[in-house]
Amino acid sequence: MLSFQNNQIHLFLAITALCSISGTLTKGAEKEATLKDQLIVADPGPAFLASPTQAVFMPPMMKWQDWGYSPLWVNKPQPVSKDLPSTWKTKVHFDQKMGRSRAIVKFPKGTDLYGSGEVFGALRRNNTKIGIWNTDNYAYGTDGARRLYQSHPWMMGVREDGTAFGVIADTTWRATLEATDTEIIFDSEGPVFPVIVLEGKTPQDVLTQLSERIGTIALPPLWSLGYQQSRFSYETAEKGLGIAREFRKRKIPADVIWMDIDYMDGYRVFTINKERFPDPMAYSKSLHKMNFKGVWMIDPGVKADPNYFVFQSGNENDVWVKKTDTKTDFVGPVWPGDCKFPDFTRAETRKWWASLYKKFIQKNGIDGIWNDMNEPAVFNYPGHTMPVNNHHRGDDQLKPGPHVQYHNIYGMMMMAATRDGMMAAQPDKRPFLLSRANFLGGHRYGATWTGDNCSTESHMKMSIPMNLNLGMSGQPFSGPDLGGFGSNASPDLFGQWVSFGVFFPFTRAHACKGTNLKEPWSFGPEVEEIARIAIQRKYRLIPYYYTLFQQSAKNGQPIMKPTFFADPLDKKLRDEQTTFLIGEDLLVIPTFARNSNLPSGNWKIFTLLNENKDANDKQATLKIRPGAIIPLGEVVQSTEEPMLETVTLIVNLDAQGKALGRLYQDSGDGYGYKAGDYNITHYSAEQTTDGIRVSSRIVEGSRPTATKKLIVRLLTSEGEKTAETVPGQDVIIK
Repeated sequence: MLSFQNNQIHLFLAITALCSISGTLTKGAEKEATLKDQLIVADPGPAFLASPTQAVFMPPMMKWQDWGYSPLWVNKPQPVSKDLPSTWKTKVHFDQKMGRSRAIVKFPKGTDLYGSGEVFGALRRNNTKIGIWNTDNYAYGTDGARRLYQSHPWMMGVREDGTAFGVIADTTWRATLEATDTEIIFDSEGPVFPVIVLEGKTPQDVLTQLSERIGTIALPPLWSLGYQQSRFSYETAEKGLGIAREFRKRKIPADVIWMDIDYMDGYRVFTINKERFPDPMAYSKSLHKMNFKGVWMIDPGVKADPNYFVFQSGNENDVWVKKTDTKTDFVGPVWPGDCKFPDFTRAETRKWWASLYKKFIQKNGIDGIWNDMNEPAVFNYPGHTMPVNNHHRGDDQLKPGPHVQYHNIYGMMMMAATRDGMMAAQPDKRPFLLSRANFLGGHRYGATWTGDNCSTESHMKMSIPMNLNLGMSGQPFSGPDLGGFGSNASPDLFGQWVSFGVFFPFTRAHACKGTNLKEPWSFGPEVEEIARIAIQRKYRLIPYYYTLFQQSAKNGQPIMKPTFFADPLDKKLRDEQTTFLIGEDLLVIPTFARNSNLPSGNWKIFTLLNENKDANDKQATLKIRPGAIIPLGEVVQSTEEPMLETVTLIVNLDAQGKALGRLYQDSGDGYGYKAGDYNITHYSAEQTTDGIRVSSRIVEGSRPTATKKLIVRLLTSEGEKTAETVPGQDVIIK
């Protein structure tokens, strides 16, 4: 019946589109319809279809022609039908009270809610209320952690029958998002706004539709998937190099060393302290010789120093956020003291900001950029940010408006400018950008982390649902500060956290000044060995992760997924938050997980290292889905080393005696893959009369495979059975 209805809708859309095209020849008031945008009417009314599975609801006092530009869209919904079908499930109601605009989405009881972006709290978001207001929130201590560093006016519901819907409130204004068991309520301080509803057969379907509207991540460089080490701060070049040397000496794989604000000259962005880093290019080259990359922090606050070239240039180009009088530059204190702040709502300002990166990156050998404090954080002001009545001048797309309107996208627009600057500085390399503040759709510009958490058991456990909900809000590249940023970590806490935390898509340990050291060896030999094994396990899985990132760049699916994605119909999995999936095939069970609800079926435990080093109670348990093949690389010390000459296939047959897997390969950086310089290999296993036949075939791309040998590890009820072959040559396991 559903298929028949969908066919009817497609037929109706085709007919109405054709009719509207001919109608425009005689009806000048109608906007011309095209096959590209399928517009059929100039005024579709208060609710219309943007696709057979997507509807837009307009408040009564707003016409869709007045629906302005929003930076969250890469494909803004357009009307293709003036009327919703009578079977449309999810409706939206609007009201205005006491100067606030509200949208209320009603849904049936038994629906479980997820998403709402970067939030602290349980995975299931029913009966919660959060602030949509980017907040510098150290230790998650402000407002009960109900508002953090990012804003995502988005929520997804999964009904009892496994079907799903998603809702987007298209407003950047300060707001709240409240969810009950029957309603989702967006309550904004700004003017009325549209709400977009996406309907899907599964939650995965809804997330793909979301990505079609707000975009997907760009394929990141391979090195950004490795283990990364940071501290506030490694104050000198020798300190940073010393950390890198320790990783190599101790045979703990790692790819990145991070530079926090102490590398700067008096915290002036785009400068380097010559006493602490006398030759930054030599420092970067030394990191590179050890197969490390360097990521350096840039904040938005520009020190108000008349002798400082960035400040001078900013004044000359008139780039700053203004006070409420719309003329006077706002000045507020951050790390450097009094600062001015770029107005990123202006295209001219973004272009100016981007131009600052070329010399900074090229002269100093910088590999990645870290945007921090970009909520924006301002010391000694109410709310720890600039006044809400400050003025943004906007541009051809963003209208002039107060800071309360543009606060939530400040960090996102800074990211857009930063990424442009990075691409101009290194056009042959893929940018890696990390940002603390962001908005729905900002995943297009870079990765994120969950801000200034603490070394507590609560924050360790909550790092799982926090990142799962980020993934279900369109941001697949995220992770927490492993070990906790604030306060001191105990050896047991760090060991537990790193044992499962390495499997987050973004894997970085970070620590605040005044806290104990949080490098893997800082807690003694036992924890060092736990960390070494955990990180080695992650590196064997990096080819699998890279394949997932390539897929996510196309379909918007999270890398890290809630366990209930294994079976959305299984209600007992809906609030499971002590375990998680990586892709569809890998289940991660942390050491602290007890009595977890796991998906049904013959998920099998497997190990990754020789001598079963990882089969103990100090490491997370890994299980593979029935019917899956997971490709493993070799244990390496960095992603710069060849890891695919020997690929090991972990095979778990399903009830029909079959299994499938996939591996993506390219150069690891650059854009050659866009011209075909990549390959995708499909693996299959099938039970035959002769035994289990395992095959590998390159199905896409022109790049020769780096793999010279395949090792097959077939998991059976009697234990593992192994075989060896070469790519393209089948092998049969008796």
